Amino acid sequence: MEKIEFCLASNNAHKIEELQAMLGEEFIIKTMNDIGCQDEIEEYGTTLEQNSKIKADYIHEKYHINVIADDSGLEIEALGNQPGVYSARYAGEPTNHEANIEKVLTEMQGKTNRNAKFRTAITMILNNKTSFFEGEISGKIITECIGEGGFGYDPIFMPDGFDITFAEMSSQQKNQLSHRANAIKKLLEYLKTKK
Repeated sequence: MEKIEFCLASNNAHKIEELQAMLGEEFIIKTMNDIGCQDEIEEYGTTLEQNSKIKADYIHEKYHINVIADDSGLEIEALGNQPGVYSARYAGEPTNHEANIEKVLTEMQGKTNRNAKFRTAITMILNNKTSFFEGEISGKIITECIGEGGFGYDPIFMPDGFDITFAEMSSQQKNQLSHRANAIKKLLEYLKTKK
């Protein structure tokens, strides 16, 4: 069976690794670097859905290839669902995970409602047809960083039903239940109907 090739609209090595692990051998994931795209795609959307579509459309229109683009964000109830679409740049530019975490922990001081969720919006353009997939996982924001794995806000996010953070999980464990995994599962189910 012929493998389906996609460009992932990202050069984030963690994201690419995660996605390839979830999609498996039937798919070939290329980075923006792989296709010769050095452009900084401006994410000017106000929602995760808009940003993922902006990235997918940009790559597809310029390079005419199948593309998967995602935008993910951490939404914290007590902060009015912030940082949300601004998760990567919450503490300002350039992106700094430690500064972002520090800002969240500072803003969460004294708050009793620690409910939060990670959400992913994926836009896929396959054979010129656009599809959307969404995934989320609920959890709590803990009061300090725990764990060495993962990336972004993983050390302060403890998913519901677990007593460890995303950063304490093996990548295999996280890849089975994360927001991105939930969106990818939907995407895979969709692709199976296309074969």
